Amino acid sequence: MTIFIASFARPSKHSLKPPPSGPKAAAVSLFEQQNGSGKNSLTPGATTEHEQIFASHTPPAVEDDVNHLTESEAHSPAWGSTSSFYQPSPQASFSASPSVLKHQEPTVQVKEPLRETTTGEVRLSSTFPKDRRFSHNRRVSFSKIDWTVVKAEQGYLGDKVWVGTLGMPTDALAAPTKASIAEKLKDEYGSSTVYVSDADFDGHYTHFCKTILWPVFHYQIPDNPKNKAYEDHSWIYYVKINQAFAEQIAKEWKRGDSIWVQDYHLLLVPAMLRRMIPDAQIGFFLHIAFPSSEVFRCLAPRKELLEGMLGSNLIGFQTDEYCRHFLQTCSRILSVEATNEGLQLEDRFVNVGTFPIGIDPSSWDKRRQAADVEQWIRTISGRYEGKRLIVSRDKIDQVRGIRQKLLSYELFLNTYPEWRDQVVLIQVATSTTEQPELEAMVSDIAMRINSTHSTLAHQPLVFLKQDLAFSQYLALISVADALMITSLREGMNLTSHEFVYCQDGRYGTKAHGSLILSEFTGSASVFGNHALLVNPWDYRQCAEAIYVALTRGEEKRRQVWTELYGAVLQNSTANWVKSFSEALSTVWNEQSSREMMAVPRLSVSKVIETYSQSCSRLIIVDYEGTLASWGSPRSTILTTPHRAITALTDLTEDSRNMIYVMSSRMPEELEQLFRRVSGLGLIAENGCFVREPHMDEWLQLTDEAQTNSWMEGVRQVLDYYQDRAEGTWIEQRHCSFVFHHGSAEDSAAAVRLASECAGHINDACHGVHATPTDGALVVEPADVNKASATELVWRTLLDKGRKGGRSDRPDFLLVVGDNREDEPVFRWANRLEASKVIEYAMTVTLGSRSTEAKATLTQGVSGVLACLEKLAAPA
Repeated sequence: MTIFIASFARPSKHSLKPPPSGPKAAAVSLFEQQNGSGKNSLTPGATTEHEQIFASHTPPAVEDDVNHLTESEAHSPAWGSTSSFYQPSPQASFSASPSVLKHQEPTVQVKEPLRETTTGEVRLSSTFPKDRRFSHNRRVSFSKIDWTVVKAEQGYLGDKVWVGTLGMPTDALAAPTKASIAEKLKDEYGSSTVYVSDADFDGHYTHFCKTILWPVFHYQIPDNPKNKAYEDHSWIYYVKINQAFAEQIAKEWKRGDSIWVQDYHLLLVPAMLRRMIPDAQIGFFLHIAFPSSEVFRCLAPRKELLEGMLGSNLIGFQTDEYCRHFLQTCSRILSVEATNEGLQLEDRFVNVGTFPIGIDPSSWDKRRQAADVEQWIRTISGRYEGKRLIVSRDKIDQVRGIRQKLLSYELFLNTYPEWRDQVVLIQVATSTTEQPELEAMVSDIAMRINSTHSTLAHQPLVFLKQDLAFSQYLALISVADALMITSLREGMNLTSHEFVYCQDGRYGTKAHGSLILSEFTGSASVFGNHALLVNPWDYRQCAEAIYVALTRGEEKRRQVWTELYGAVLQNSTANWVKSFSEALSTVWNEQSSREMMAVPRLSVSKVIETYSQSCSRLIIVDYEGTLASWGSPRSTILTTPHRAITALTDLTEDSRNMIYVMSSRMPEELEQLFRRVSGLGLIAENGCFVREPHMDEWLQLTDEAQTNSWMEGVRQVLDYYQDRAEGTWIEQRHCSFVFHHGSAEDSAAAVRLASECAGHINDACHGVHATPTDGALVVEPADVNKASATELVWRTLLDKGRKGGRSDRPDFLLVVGDNREDEPVFRWANRLEASKVIEYAMTVTLGSRSTEAKATLTQGVSGVLACLEKLAAPA
């Protein structure tokens, strides 16, 4: 089996490198204008040159040391060494057209076609000159460059194919060059290249992914005209790139292969693939946070994005919180039923689960053996001898919380002046997009801190607007006394995992440093209270966390680090890959068995043969849609077909039979419907009430006091939504409500209100569950259903047999139903037979949908009655 791993701009975990050439050119930010640019610039307000030790990356003892990208910065998809992965700049040669009406015509913009990077690689600039002749010459020159492929470390999966773009401009490459690159990646490295135009790439990545999706997924709603234009305009590019990925995967997919789609760049790919290859095994994993429904609903293409993800068999998130947000969002926006396991769609089930990502300890052990790591540790330790080091490493953007961190550090220095000469905060800051206002603000805070608290020999803040060589980074987190992460919203922050792993005291460094971690990161759910969890907006709390981290005793630090270290090992990359792969295989097999094409038609003759040979039988049949056709829910005259009454009467007359009818109707309604059938067991209100055969009293499975309590609150919620939608009405039962909106004047608005109502009830009301159905919203107890009622019936039968001195139990079980409410009963009955508790159990469903039933009856109600009549005939 081949595993297709689709990840945007990461096709192969290999690097395409041309020989260095061209002038060095880079955009200059406001921060750099104020404080100098390049790797030799000093921190604003600097009083020492201690930080200059980070300006040089020499000696380059091993190849990894020229690489600046660590696993924490690019952990998607995190199979092996992302620090070995370094591609030319993922920017378009041409910017996407700014016109909403022109999606096919890229505009030609500014300046330099080539620039040399600090690693000796040549990258295309994001813009080209307006002189098309000069641009053409540069394109020809670029297309003639000799490219090489540098292999990265291998990941954990065996037979795999990476699918992705090159992450660099490709319009300038000649067709033969493109073909040779794709061929080499495919033949030698198991990678399938997706070629897209530079304008499409830029419109997809820079405009839609980074300008629209990234902020929204991190609770920053774009609310200015520029962002709105980007959203309307760049959606076309987002769809095109996703379609290109889907077509490339479908072209190479073979039966038995599985597909694993990575991250928010490719949200539409699963549904596109589902349409192309309906029976494919498709998994999707989101590497960033998923926001609450109130935030996600602000996206214009919200339905398209959700439906795209729901093409998967399994959708994975990093934390339970993100899972819950996704389920609630789908329930509210798409009006689908959400359960703890996933989402019940009209024709199939989509599983949703939590799979925390982490680092690869074995790979890190190898990296820590680099020749100059120990030398850098000695250099940094010597330079900051006698000081307490707090380390941070973030990108400069609104999400990472650098401003909040610096303000908290400033408050700490003001609150605890005795620490001013003893502590140094080393902030490593990398910039991916220009945010001049934020950079200027950070510069002002850094200047103020150093101007206020520095001496000629001591500088409390070192602000490095650069990334570090890997050996420098590894040495820094090894010698640090604390790591401080103040992200305002973030998925897994793997810098924190890397810090914990390197705090084991190797190389004689100080061990067991403290971790100060934002509670709004996914890593907070992994480390729990063993980290110093903080609210980044609470500067006082953050300042106190710094004080606690610096004053903790050695035993306490060791104890806390041991717990953190265990969490890092438990949530490793290998475990992440293994758990997701196994879960995908399991749910796909389960879902495939439920597909109607895989469920055979009921062999009535086989059922009759087994029935006639059995000694004790239990038959459970649903009422609405199974024994009788659905009627008007307002109907006051309830009737059961005479044919059904006759068949049930004949079956109950056989002493070997125990017959139950289950329904959503109230007990008194069922009594009226089946008063002519003596010896019939009844299950009312979808399992809330049970009446045994030949008994007059009903057993209530719910706690009456609790039921009355939640029903009062739910009724108020339902009344509120009923007032907002003309034509809706509320049906109140003993233990449940039905909010009917099928006859509303504005049906579309009523559906939206019902979905919003379901989310409101599921979020706010404990112990109940609101489920959208066709034309109605059903609100019932969460811990009681038809399966819990049938389980009680089964236990009662066994208890009566033991009390009567009989050891026999039913050896024949037949369950017949027609809708989602009957699925738990099918599951219960199937498990009885699978565990050998009963010799024969047959579960039968009507209709055409995915099901856990073993067989189908296509003749509807008449088919059910005919089957029951044939069973009764031998008696």
